[in-house]
Amino acid sequence: MGATGEVAAAAASSSPLHLVVFPWLAFGHMIPFLELSKRLARRGLAVTFVSTPRNAARLAAVPPALSAHLRVVSLDLPAVDGLPEGAESTADVPPEMVGLLKKAFDGLAAPFADLVAKACADGESAAAATATGFSRKPDWIILDFAQNWIWPIAEKHEIPCAMFSIFPAAMLAFAGGREHNLAHPRTAPEDCMVQPPWIPFPSNVAFRRRHLAEWIAAIFRPNASGVSDADRFWEMERNCCRLIIHRSCPEAEPQLFPLLTELFAKPSVAAGVLMPTDDDVASSTSSDHEHSFAPAMQWLEKQPEKSVIYVALGSEAPLTADHVRELALGLELAGVRFLWALGGGAPLLPDGFERRVAARGVVCARWVPQLRVLAHRAVGGFLTHCGWSSIFESLRFALPLVMLPLFADQGLGVQALPAREIGVEVEWSDDGSSFHRSAVAAAVRQVMLEEKGKELARRAEELRGVLGDEARQDAYLDELVGYLQRYK
Repeated sequence: MGATGEVAAAAASSSPLHLVVFPWLAFGHMIPFLELSKRLARRGLAVTFVSTPRNAARLAAVPPALSAHLRVVSLDLPAVDGLPEGAESTADVPPEMVGLLKKAFDGLAAPFADLVAKACADGESAAAATATGFSRKPDWIILDFAQNWIWPIAEKHEIPCAMFSIFPAAMLAFAGGREHNLAHPRTAPEDCMVQPPWIPFPSNVAFRRRHLAEWIAAIFRPNASGVSDADRFWEMERNCCRLIIHRSCPEAEPQLFPLLTELFAKPSVAAGVLMPTDDDVASSTSSDHEHSFAPAMQWLEKQPEKSVIYVALGSEAPLTADHVRELALGLELAGVRFLWALGGGAPLLPDGFERRVAARGVVCARWVPQLRVLAHRAVGGFLTHCGWSSIFESLRFALPLVMLPLFADQGLGVQALPAREIGVEVEWSDDGSSFHRSAVAAAVRQVMLEEKGKELARRAEELRGVLGDEARQDAYLDELVGYLQRYK
């Protein structure tokens, strides 16, 4: 090795790790990826976060204190026939167009290859030999489930990859490996409604609601991108993934981490649950939107303590007109105070609904600072789709749940939590087509008006004590950094 090579090698060994972090184009993915990036940057690692221009603009800005360690790089999303102009995330398209968004996402392979090649060239140049951080060749690419096309790029530059799963660990246990599914094919919703045979202990890892099973069965079938989500994950996991990192921990999902390490023949590493911090709550505002939410916040300030149920089903929920009607009439029937983050793209509310509930309910069709609302003294419950992020946000404030999972992995996380009942699920019809207003009202009343709600809140408080142990959660991140250093 020449003198320049020796200097570069010495610099690389003493420099902080450089991670390129690249999530799928859904805010339920981008936000946890960015949160992980911030927490690793606070530990001195150099993190390059990759997305598209519109998504980068919509995500929260990098705090000035982290700018030396965290940067955001945008790649232009290619146009695809049938995909609306300006659509860069799943929040911009209806569910039936997500396959086209994946096709456009696949078109990022070439610009991403150029980004990596430039980083590697910069790191190998004599001028950068003693540089640190972003000037160095990446030590890792941390990717999502969808980039089955990354492995040739990583292989060319000899960069190891890790997958960061934003789902419950139970989701990957349910998915299993390709060989498990070849031995036990799942082609119909009924196949997804029972525990997979490769989970050797009793568990709740199954999609027992038919409408959820139908959504999950679809991940095994090719979509408009030409490939199934399951095949994307299996190809990426097998070809280039040295580690699988989970937004979870053994306290949240007992028994699953050893099983996952065995199923995929590589370490399954806990990153912790990334529960919101006090700083996250304080910063969960936007000057661009604050004015639009001000009337709702003023209303909330006037309500009695723990009297309001906050209703939010995520920014990408596939809400039908029937869903919105039955949910609205169920809230009316329940007779409790509520604040509903409905969103501007949802179907219309029933005629006269807002007038009839004006004395005790507020519907927000625009942006809502969810963490600030959940933290408010007047909020005593959360009607949620049970996305993994929403579960941890609710636990941060020990709020009991009314659970209304609609698609994908929603609901599986609550089922996987260790024998701690923290909510009441809204009953669906036997055929899984919808739910009735009476079921909504019954679940809301149990949580907000009956003794059961107090018991659920106590259990949520207990679980927060376990999963909110900051020292333990910080230790998981430190252990993750150790894995990245040892396995690079």
